[in-house]
Amino acid sequence: MTDPPKQDSDLHRVITYIDGFNLYFGLRDSNWQRYYWLNLQILAQNLLKSFQKLMFTKYFTARISAALKGDPAELVKALESKRRRQGAFLEALATLPDFKIFEGHFLGKTVRCFHCSKTWRTHEEKMTDVSIATEMLTDAFNDNYDTALLISGDSDLVPPILAIREFFPQKRIVVAFPPARNSEQLKRTANAYFVIGEEKLRLSQFPDQVTKPDGFVLNRPKEWA
Repeated sequence: MTDPPKQDSDLHRVITYIDGFNLYFGLRDSNWQRYYWLNLQILAQNLLKSFQKLMFTKYFTARISAALKGDPAELVKALESKRRRQGAFLEALATLPDFKIFEGHFLGKTVRCFHCSKTWRTHEEKMTDVSIATEMLTDAFNDNYDTALLISGDSDLVPPILAIREFFPQKRIVVAFPPARNSEQLKRTANAYFVIGEEKLRLSQFPDQVTKPDGFVLNRPKEWA
């Protein structure tokens, strides 16, 4: 004789917080570009246990900035291609229910070598860790979850986890490390942790075409096939 299915009121409420760039670079460093076209709501659902219910998913990222005047042609072309692919992905994510995108800043800067004085352009993302911390703490204060599922390997998120565990000891913080990402500090701080495996990523893809509410069809970027 099997146990009756749990009612929604019996399930532990989960909100998922996704560090977009941390996940992206983990996939990139694993040479798993074929999994970039991720339905993050389905991924979050696929990471839950049977006694858990996904309430909401929050995705934190920044739009890639455009090229600057004077940038070499190859950099201009590369940035525009990345912006196009990211734009399609964000539009696909915007079709998901119970899902919100939080955008920070993607800033370009010039770096100079102290030894040879050579300069080059690089970029850095701003505000993601602060935004994640703010949302996790706010949701804890508002009792919006029983478990916070954090997809990130960024140790900068240790302080908010410590605060939540101190003031809300009944709530659980579970860290899901993206591929090729790890943090001993997060492991020691969270209630539990695991690494997202390839099978979960494979099962969490958008279809090759995603139709927006207005009928416009988004296609998986050919570079991500």
